[in-house]
Amino acid sequence: MAQEAPDISQLSFEDALRALEDVVRRLESGEVPLDESIDLYERGEALRLHCQKRLDAAQARIEKIVAGPDGAARGVTPFDPEGRAGG
Repeated sequence: MAQEAPDISQLSFEDALRALEDVVRRLESGEVPLDESIDLYERGEALRLHCQKRLDAAQARIEKIVAGPDGAARGVTPFDPEGRAGG
């Protein structure tokens, strides 16, 4: 019998992302029976939505931090992986 999957709502972003990667790997292998593939797809979608929710919450927290002391937004600067100052 298959091991019971953990409740997605209790997973950290990193654990949910790892679980999603595992689902994708299993689906791409082509070795999974149709019924299990459907179940995996549904779980994968739930994991994707959970990850997106966690990312949205993180973005909202960052935008709140970027707000000035008076609560007014000072603007959002796009992320620059090169570390250059915004123009």
